[in-house]
Amino acid sequence: MGEGLPTPGPWLRAAGPPGPSRVGPSAVPVRAEEVGQRTVERPAVPFPPSPWRLTGDMVVSLWRVPVHELPSWPLPSGVRPWVVRRRATLITFWVDYRPGGVLAYRECLIALAVRHGHRLAGSAVAAWVDNEQSLAGGRALWGIPKELGTITLRADSRSTRGELTTAGTPPVRVAYRDVLRLPFRLPARAHLVQRLSDGTGCRVPMRITGRPALGRSRVTTEPDAPLSFLARHQPLLSLALRDFRGIVGSSAV
Repeated sequence: MGEGLPTPGPWLRAAGPPGPSRVGPSAVPVRAEEVGQRTVERPAVPFPPSPWRLTGDMVVSLWRVPVHELPSWPLPSGVRPWVVRRRATLITFWVDYRPGGVLAYRECLIALAVRHGHRLAGSAVAAWVDNEQSLAGGRALWGIPKELGTITLRADSRSTRGELTTAGTPPVRVAYRDVLRLPFRLPARAHLVQRLSDGTGCRVPMRITGRPALGRSRVTTEPDAPLSFLARHQPLLSLALRDFRGIVGSSAV
């Protein structure tokens, strides 16, 4: 029952830059591209300053996955995965951020449970959004490795269905249904440990409250897809958090 930490393998390596260099709380830097004989500059993408106040609905699942099945995700310096019996703990988030917060968009995010010093934390190791402002802000402010994807989320009063598609990969689908609704708003606090593009460590605190329901979920995709390791397992726990209100901010480690 004790905790074991495997020797670093290909899935655990030093983190590289997650994106363009950080330039401040309002925009990512201009990128230059060669077009023919001239250089064309792409304009910066503006985004809201930290902290972000967000609202919407989400489906959250907790997974225990064998270490050898995980992709080669980079981790911040000084951060180790939390591994017990050769299994890592993952948390997936399918989120519909709605008008009323600083941005409205959809997101699929994977966080890995890690040890940071003597404390447990999470580290966002993969994320997809359908909004360029969210992508730019997530990378520049907090080092979250967001990529663009096409995300659909359809929900009724008891269930949610979602799909993520990205260029060149099979779609990933999630299906969730309530089993037990809880008659209160659930508050929660957590933090992510990330690495900014300049190598600086970043602690990302989060506070959230919403109406919870316990349920069952299932992820499906093609056997050779990048996220097929989720489809090969059932989550230990799934819940929906509806009408949530949250604050995401950051501070230096």
